[in-house]
Amino acid sequence: MAHEAADGPPLSPRPRKRFYRSLFFQVIVAVIAGVLIGHLWPAIGEALRPLGDGFIRLIKMAIAPLIFCVIVTGIAKVGDLRSVGRIGVKALVYFQVVTAFALVYGMVVANVVRPGAGFAVDPAQLDASAIDEVTQGEELPGAAQFLMDVIPESLVSAFAENALLQVLFFSVFFALALASMGERGRPVLDLIERVNEAIFVIIGWIMRIAPVGAFGAMAFVVGAYGLESLSSFGMLVLACYGAAVLFLFVLALIAKVFAGVNLWKFLRYTKDEFALAIGAASSEAVMPRIMQKLTAAGCSKATTGLVIPTGYSFNLDGAAIYLSIAGIFLAQAFGVDMTMTDQLMMVLILLLTSKGMAGVPGSAFLALSATATALGAFPAAGVALLLGADRLMDTMRVSINLLGNCVATFVVARWEGQLDMDRMRAALDGRAAPDPAGAAAPDPAGQDGPEAMQAALPEQRASAEDPKP
Repeated sequence: MAHEAADGPPLSPRPRKRFYRSLFFQVIVAVIAGVLIGHLWPAIGEALRPLGDGFIRLIKMAIAPLIFCVIVTGIAKVGDLRSVGRIGVKALVYFQVVTAFALVYGMVVANVVRPGAGFAVDPAQLDASAIDEVTQGEELPGAAQFLMDVIPESLVSAFAENALLQVLFFSVFFALALASMGERGRPVLDLIERVNEAIFVIIGWIMRIAPVGAFGAMAFVVGAYGLESLSSFGMLVLACYGAAVLFLFVLALIAKVFAGVNLWKFLRYTKDEFALAIGAASSEAVMPRIMQKLTAAGCSKATTGLVIPTGYSFNLDGAAIYLSIAGIFLAQAFGVDMTMTDQLMMVLILLLTSKGMAGVPGSAFLALSATATALGAFPAAGVALLLGADRLMDTMRVSINLLGNCVATFVVARWEGQLDMDRMRAALDGRAAPDPAGAAAPDPAGQDGPEAMQAALPEQRASAEDPKP
């Protein structure tokens, strides 16, 4: 493909940098080192947990103010309540459809592979108290409570507790209020844009220690849980990861048909972020960077700011696949032959319970326990059987959850006419995207550090103000 935009001047190729300065390379090396330390010296691996936890906390420190700034600057420039409502409704419709498909898809995989066959588990031998330790006595909220929890009791508590949906809720109102004020709200909007720039500079500094965080997180997981679980739960691990690989092709089809996005090019474009998410076992660790890259790839700030935070609670495709496979695995392990009606009922229950999973410790165990209690197909205490394998599923869940939300952002942006196709193609092809005036602008995707992030911000603001259908 010629490096030329459809209606602009020739675009310069992104300059290459030395491979060892790439975040992707550094994180991969850190993950391998963490696995070796955790396997060879488990006690040392467990002691390294603060490195991973500390990095995640540094990222979380910036997430709530970042979401506030991105949503306010994005929506205030759109200035249309109906447009914001359409984005939200379209995102929720997409989330429901894809999550339901992921649950049914996981059910089919579990019936074909039969990962729990031959276990012959005796319920009397299970220690259900171990689940209480993982879940810390929490419960999944009901539908009414979940909706009430979206409304913050105070602005301070929403930011202090990092309650993303509450921050999102307030940010939308604040953005619409600024838009209604017209020129009188311009000074406040300009100030928030400068704050947004400062937050990206902070994130750039934090990302420089990302390999250290990935190293500590991986060393702890392997040191605490070991690699021996792979042999005990081999078929379950194979079923989940095999299902995830095939689901990538489903997401690739959705991205291509509904948004015109080549998913494989997008994965290359975001390889640093996915490597870090997998290494740190957390999609929150890369939320700021993935939002920046989606905006740089042509999605409007309003769409990105609404879809990504909402998707972290409503669109957990990887978790949905795991939950349906794990539910049928448990039934098979206890020798229970679930009818098709029972399985479809399980999918329906999981479709409801999975929406309240975000931010709840041990949420997968709580969702499966609630499902077991509702169906009566297998003992709820049997969920303890998954304790040895659950952490092995983090890589699958995190990567598919994150990729599913990225695809959702592209689809909703294209659906709403807020995806700049020229910028998207330029970003995924590794070329500097043109600014609205036609001049080549800096491309943050191929650079690291706060300077690159700061240089990209004026370009992103211009894209948000003038989205192309």
